[in-house]
Amino acid sequence: MQSRARSPEAKLRRAEDLLDAARTLAAARGGVRHVTLAAVTEAAGLHPSAVRRYFDSKEELLLELAERGWNQWRDSLTARLADARNLTPAESAAAVASTLTAQPLFCDLLTHVPLSLEGEVDIERARRFKTNSFAAHDGIVDALTASSDTLTTAQAQELVAAALGLTAYLWQVSHPTPTLAELYAKNPRWGHAALDFEPRLTRLLQAVAVGATVMDGD
Repeated sequence: MQSRARSPEAKLRRAEDLLDAARTLAAARGGVRHVTLAAVTEAAGLHPSAVRRYFDSKEELLLELAERGWNQWRDSLTARLADARNLTPAESAAAVASTLTAQPLFCDLLTHVPLSLEGEVDIERARRFKTNSFAAHDGIVDALTASSDTLTTAQAQELVAAALGLTAYLWQVSHPTPTLAELYAKNPRWGHAALDFEPRLTRLLQAVAVGATVMDGD
């Protein structure tokens, strides 16, 4: 086991070790719902009681990952669209879908943030998450409107809202548990919900983006 962190730098490294361990476990175990604090501390080489010095709970640890996911998505989409101009609504939607798909942990966390994570931390941690995630959200909207002469700010906001809701649902059903995967194999008709994530997300977001411009008369 690692010794207790004494300096601020060492404490920061320990916190990063715990976050890295959570990422690895989520990928190996089929999602964050299977991640426990005991497993995280063991994987990070820390005593089980040590985690409380860095995160008050599993929810706070996972919320930190979700907050970072927001920033990474903003940065990824902004970089993707940096040199783009006059994108069609369908092209904007495809960029949203592809940059989300590139972040599987964030896609998984989008289900859990409103379900439990942000409501199970103290108010100051929740405030920090809301502040930073909304700032990232606004950056994403700005990138979408700057790269398109079609999407208005309101339409870009609707596209992002649809992306969040669809991702939270589709990610889970397209990554079934072993039990459900076996069930779908025996009953193929039920497996329609477990179709490929990115193609379905892309098509639905394109429908939202194109539909919004048509409804608004653009």
